[in-house]
Amino acid sequence: MKRRFQLWQDEIEAAQSWVDHGERTPTKARYASSLVLLRDSAHGPETYLSYRRGYSPLGTVAFPGGSVETTDDVEVDWVGPSPAAWAKTMGMSDDTLARKHIVAVIREAFEETGILLAGSDASSLIDVAPSAEWMKKREGIVSQDFSFQDMLNKRGLALRTDLLKPIINWISPDFAHRRFNTRYFAAAAPVNQTPSPLESKNLWASWVCPAKLIAERDTTTLGEDVGAENTVGRTFGELVSSGCDVILSKIAMSRGCIAYLNHARPANSYQPKLIVEDGHFSLEIDSASMLDGVCRER
Repeated sequence: MKRRFQLWQDEIEAAQSWVDHGERTPTKARYASSLVLLRDSAHGPETYLSYRRGYSPLGTVAFPGGSVETTDDVEVDWVGPSPAAWAKTMGMSDDTLARKHIVAVIREAFEETGILLAGSDASSLIDVAPSAEWMKKREGIVSQDFSFQDMLNKRGLALRTDLLKPIINWISPDFAHRRFNTRYFAAAAPVNQTPSPLESKNLWASWVCPAKLIAERDTTTLGEDVGAENTVGRTFGELVSSGCDVILSKIAMSRGCIAYLNHARPANSYQPKLIVEDGHFSLEIDSASMLDGVCRER
């Protein structure tokens, strides 16, 4: 099945240049990890989205996440499948890179939302109530005053990687100037933790109902809710990436949080293809982009 997505205004110039000058070697895609945080509600499953200033390949409104950093290679205590097992599940041959993606997604989630998937052992999960103390720790990691690993070690915490479920690997289209090779993971929101945006970035963040977002995709409701200068008056497709759109659509069709997390998924990789018709650009995804369960590593 094929799906078409509109290009963002920020992408049109790059797409035009790609067409005008002929295909050439794409910019190297930077590794990234994102977390799809889930909870159930009376209206169906909900997920947590946040606003990003400026242009990002992950979207103006996106799941919490960001680039894999060199510091994500530092050893940390670990609960759950081994890095080798994670690499196999993710369709990768590089155990070290798989581990870095896992560390990155838990770190990024903590920085951006305050949700910390860590505990002292396999049966515990730390309490992280919104407070000035925890906000200071998040800000300190972002500003590199200390590392995420240092914070974990001082508290005797191990990463609860067993709480994560890999979803898809999404690769930015070749024509883009900024490209990400993003691994998306999903996790149920811990009952003893409440997400909140990072104070220094003063970003909009909220629990949203994917079914409602999809039903209102042709309206500017989401952009109005965010209320930023570059979101007001923009539709759903102008704010979220094609990868985010696909994931939200799947959540909207699920029966609930547990059903979505327990759904068996092959380690598929997706990369949108640039389509030019009558001078208009769009992105297309079809079955050929799923790569038969083998994720591309760039």
